[in-house]
Amino acid sequence: MKNFLTLSLFAVLFSCSDSNSSSSEMKSMEVNANLMEVVTEPPSTSNSLAPKQSIPDKSSGKSDTISKKIIKNGRMEIQVASIDKSKLKIEEKLKKTNAYIQDESFRNDEYSESLNVKIRVPYQNFDALILSFSEGIGSVLSKNISSDDVTEEYTDVSIKLANKKIYLEKYRDLLKGASSTKDMLEIQEKIRGLEDEIDVAVGRLRFIDDQVNYSTLQLTLYKEKVRDSVTSRIGFGSRFADSISQGWNSFVGFMLGVISFWPFFLMIPILIFSFKKWKNRKKNKKE
Repeated sequence: MKNFLTLSLFAVLFSCSDSNSSSSEMKSMEVNANLMEVVTEPPSTSNSLAPKQSIPDKSSGKSDTISKKIIKNGRMEIQVASIDKSKLKIEEKLKKTNAYIQDESFRNDEYSESLNVKIRVPYQNFDALILSFSEGIGSVLSKNISSDDVTEEYTDVSIKLANKKIYLEKYRDLLKGASSTKDMLEIQEKIRGLEDEIDVAVGRLRFIDDQVNYSTLQLTLYKEKVRDSVTSRIGFGSRFADSISQGWNSFVGFMLGVISFWPFFLMIPILIFSFKKWKNRKKNKKE
């Protein structure tokens, strides 16, 4: 009887231990299964977990949250009588249209002066600014306006960004229930990758918004220099004087170039002397 009770006690303890071990294994398998489900689930625009109201309908070309995204850019070249006075007029027009100068560069050579200006202007004032520059500044030499529709790119990036945020929350939930170090490391690696991709997508959307909200105009002010009273006489005397000056400069340049080869000129006599000495020795040996 005593032996029977002892065997029964061992059987009960073994059954409880086996039950606890099985429960722990089942919990670990459940976490791993959830991890594999998220890892293997490909991003899809038709994901049931994605908020439907924030995803545009690409087939119909309409969206509840994303309107048309058009980037407008332009280039203009204007010939003016005075760079400084024209720039003052431009600054006045920029104030009226809430525009600003982003970059500016000036060039001055023998024949002309030019001022290159990169202007950022709110898209709703872009056409008005172009029209104001076409009148009252100077003679328009060239003008080029372009529009780039980036709505599709903006929509795609927005959809992918929304899906990545959903998957990021899934991974964070799985991280809380991870039962092993290996699972934690795998989930943390996925989280870091998603966070980097989200940062890139957010940066791209901000850049597109900036380009859409503020159009860019590359403006060049050009002034051709007038020659003074002496050099402006394009006659025989002026051309003769210019030819003499150019000829002298060419001669000086040639002489300087020849002088730069002095090491080679120094080596020529040495080579000739060595050759003659070698030839005389060879002749004496024959005799």
